Amino acid sequence: MKVTFLGATKTVTGSNFLVEGAGKKFLVDCGMYQGQATDELQNESPFLFDVNEIDFMLLTHAHIDHSGRIPKLYNEGYRNPIFATKATCDLCSIMLPDSGHIQEMEAEWKNKKRKRKGEKEVPPMYTAEDAVRSLEVFRPIKYDELIEIAPNIHVRFNDAGHMLGSSIIEIWVREDEKETKIVFTGDIGNNDIPLLSEPTMIESADYLVMESTYGNRLHIRNDEKAEEFLKIVSETLDKGGTVVIPSFAVGRTQEILYELNNLKDTIHDEEFYREYETIMKAPVYVDSPLAISATEVFEDNMDLFDEETKKIMQSGDNPLEFPGLKFTRTADESKELNESNEPAIIISASGMCEVGRIKHHLKHNLWNPNTTILFVGYQAQGTLGRKIVDGAKTVKIFGEEIAVNARIEYIEGYSGHADQEWLLNFIYSFFTKPKHIFLVHGEPEGQKVLRDKIIENTEIPVTIPEFGECYELDDNINVIGKVENKRAKEYVRLEVLGRMQTLKEELEDMESIVKEDILTEYANDEEIAKLNDRIKELERQIVKIVENK
Repeated sequence: MKVTFLGATKTVTGSNFLVEGAGKKFLVDCGMYQGQATDELQNESPFLFDVNEIDFMLLTHAHIDHSGRIPKLYNEGYRNPIFATKATCDLCSIMLPDSGHIQEMEAEWKNKKRKRKGEKEVPPMYTAEDAVRSLEVFRPIKYDELIEIAPNIHVRFNDAGHMLGSSIIEIWVREDEKETKIVFTGDIGNNDIPLLSEPTMIESADYLVMESTYGNRLHIRNDEKAEEFLKIVSETLDKGGTVVIPSFAVGRTQEILYELNNLKDTIHDEEFYREYETIMKAPVYVDSPLAISATEVFEDNMDLFDEETKKIMQSGDNPLEFPGLKFTRTADESKELNESNEPAIIISASGMCEVGRIKHHLKHNLWNPNTTILFVGYQAQGTLGRKIVDGAKTVKIFGEEIAVNARIEYIEGYSGHADQEWLLNFIYSFFTKPKHIFLVHGEPEGQKVLRDKIIENTEIPVTIPEFGECYELDDNINVIGKVENKRAKEYVRLEVLGRMQTLKEELEDMESIVKEDILTEYANDEEIAKLNDRIKELERQIVKIVENK
């Protein structure tokens, strides 16, 4: 059996793996890249495999970084089955057309600029209609069933606890009278996500391909994040401000709705009660058509909820509804939110602030010191959300420079991904430990920390694959080939431009810091002299680049 890593390598998006075994070729996930221009360019690149040779596909879950290039695959002639849980199929039926609509809007925006330059127009990667057509090849299956995909290939989908319908996939491949088992985790859920069951522990594997998003970090526990959420929101509302929550339409939005509804059962003292009353008096707007549709899908798949949530439902309390909750479907309703001075909570997609209505809310609220922007999910490198979380003083939205004066908060415990502790616990839970682990879906720094922890605590060999590397799964794990990335030179050029833009932003930040914090009448003359020397050296280096020396 061979595995080629064609996405989510040393990055957290673009999940895509090609597996070859028992005379078949199949894919695990076919996701889009999100964030940096160098990554997003890959979305429209040709697939690095022959689409006509792919016998089937296994989809871990519906998030676009795992499913987003399926319509492109379909457009290029793929007609074989895509196996996924029913809930994943239901969510893809709304998320993929929404993604197609975004592709159309982005293509329209690009083409306006191209027309002004006299350049040829470019089509979208796929349209909403293309996405709808691709749904015909989806095949819904249930958790925990052992399914024969081919005579020598069996699979089982297990609850990953990451989002509704998400799966850890076990794959058994028999060839040459020998059976090999590989497990793909997809995204492993944070162990205390409301609504969802905990991730399934897997008994055995020969090889494990595991996500590593939070490989070097620990989340705050559930009770702490609820109190922190309550404190941040009530303090903002007390000042007459608005809380804007950039939230992923599927998963985090529903979790926040559950948390808001559940707060009434966690009151501890008088101050807690006062904060709770403050929140309950404020309207809560879910301003994302996709999030609204996804919430409806959640309500149609409540059989997948955890036991605690099922008990709440049996008591007659819908955990996704409460007084003061309002859904804004139309663009006009969305605009009205930014014209109102009423303190409110606005939950809007996208979670990384790259597309959708959230960008309008940020444009109208980031400059306001009474506003709080509350992040509750992972922010990929290069995204607008990551820049804000990392402390940017200004950001560009719709071509306009916006000052970041709002209070910026990030509650990491709301992440749908397991932290380092639970990633390690997932490995510890195997009765028969994997012979080898491949870490994917993570940033290099976190992956290295997690790799060292795994080796130290389990002595299991760990590999962090590079893009395009192909591994033969036998007793000696070695790269047996590497798929050539034909657009690598183009990526390097884009990376240079991206670094120049980052450098420009950092220089602007440095200028502000120097003016405000260093060049004061109380500054130490010796420190200013040292700073002056360092700036001179930086200036010399820039001159060298300009003069091409």
